Amino acid sequence: MSMPEKTAIVLLQMGGPDSLEAVEPFLFNLFSDRDIIKIGPAFLQPFIARRIVKKRAPKSAANYRDIGGSSPLLKLTQEQAAALEKSLGDGYRCFVAMRYWKPFATETLAAVKTEGISRIIALSLYPHYSRATSGSSFNDLNKALAASKARFEVVTIRQFYDHPLYIQALAEKIEQGLAGFPDRSKVQLFFSAHSLPQSFITEGDPYLDHIQATVRLVMEHFEGVAHHLAFQSRAGPVKWLEPSTGDKLKELAGQGHTEVLMVPLSFVSDHIETLHEIDIEYREEAHKLGISDFRRMESLNSSATFISCLADLVHSAGK
Repeated sequence: MSMPEKTAIVLLQMGGPDSLEAVEPFLFNLFSDRDIIKIGPAFLQPFIARRIVKKRAPKSAANYRDIGGSSPLLKLTQEQAAALEKSLGDGYRCFVAMRYWKPFATETLAAVKTEGISRIIALSLYPHYSRATSGSSFNDLNKALAASKARFEVVTIRQFYDHPLYIQALAEKIEQGLAGFPDRSKVQLFFSAHSLPQSFITEGDPYLDHIQATVRLVMEHFEGVAHHLAFQSRAGPVKWLEPSTGDKLKELAGQGHTEVLMVPLSFVSDHIETLHEIDIEYREEAHKLGISDFRRMESLNSSATFISCLADLVHSAGK
């Protein structure tokens, strides 16, 4: 009797610098990616990217220093992989492949091959599909697959923005966040998603539709609570999705609201955009504006409901 072959689950995520020294090469990988940003002709992009990074790296490194000197994203994604593997049981092995910092897809495929596994389910940890995030990760994985000497059979899971267990996982964390306020009817639920250039949406990227669908489905659980959607982390001089998180905070403060619960969408784990941008920069901004009670929902990280969502996605894809 031969053992049935295992299936490798490869969790795809953005990655983050694992040290202050890694900030510059991480940013260089990010700004060299034409799926996110096309700067000049392709052959010039690495040169221009290097110039941009030289300018941005010191500020970015200072932000990482504020949150402990590195991104927690790899550790958190490895914890998700371990929890998912435990939940799936014997027939599965879970791996992590990052887009802009180690472990890269090439190293991950080599590890899968070493285990003698040829069946892969590639699961993007971006709930909402965009060519700039999941699209780029799948392109990167495909390049690594093409370059690999091994032959793999690959199934992809591209999105899960409307999966009932994803919605439930968010609702649980929001519920937990709201429970801390004296009167939830006064709380403004503030969904903040990573911004995208407006041109992506105009060209048919489904990201905005996916984000709006998640917000609509989550809000079915919260009758009588006011909610808002805005977009954070814009970079560069093009037109970005509106309104920005900063503008929306000003608007809420202007209406006299003092209690806000931030709900980071578009990322399932803590990283620089929750730990620095929301917890430090927007909190400071909110307090200056007179929003005295500014909190953030806990990120999903390894929430049991979220891990069940991932396990269900794997089972459905494996059929």
